[in-house]
Order: sequence, then C-alpha cells, then structure tokens
Amino acid sequence: MADFKDIIKEEKPTLVDFFATWCGPCKMQAPILEQVKGRMGDNVNIIKIDVDANPQLAELYRIQSVPTLIIFKGGEPVWRGYGVHQADMLEAKLAEHMITKKDEV
Repeated sequence: MADFKDIIKEEKPTLVDFFATWCGPCKMQAPILEQVKGRMGDNVNIIKIDVDANPQLAELYRIQSVPTLIIFKGGEPVWRGYGVHQADMLEAKLAEHMITKKDEV
C-alpha cells in the first residue's frame, strides 16, 4: 500500500480505477483507460486496483460499486465517478488537474 500512497501524492493527477475481474463494465473500461494513457502519456498516472485483492483500499475509499474511478492530486481525491466513462470526458477531467507552466512559476 505504500507504493499506492506514494503514487497518489504526486503533483500530476492520478486516475485510479477500482475494479473487479468479474465485472463486465470494468472490462469495458479497461481499453478506454489504455486509450487515455496513450494520449496523455507521462502527464498522468493511471493505475488499477482490484477491490477483491485489496479490500483495505476499497474500504478506505468507500468503494461500493465497480468500476469506481477516482482522480487524486497531491494525495487528495479531486473527482470521483461511477460506471464506464468515455476517454474524452476522462481526459478533460485529468486536464483540469494537470500542472501548467504558469503553476510552476
């Protein structure tokens, strides 16, 4: 769990997909997340957490249905969504929390 905490504390946004291997909508979400990662590259982190293999994290973040997507920035959740989300919408949400050049000044 230490790695998870380190990743979500980064200043670049981290999209966490809380999923289950038996979940049909989760299987639909997976290629969409790959598409988002391909378009956004190293500007974002995208990680998947299997709720059955990580019940402590699922409980900590009150995951009651899958897929649940949470965007973290600096260790804090800044957006949460339930169900399947399309790539364009996820990219827009991630872009809202990306570091821009003016943020670095």
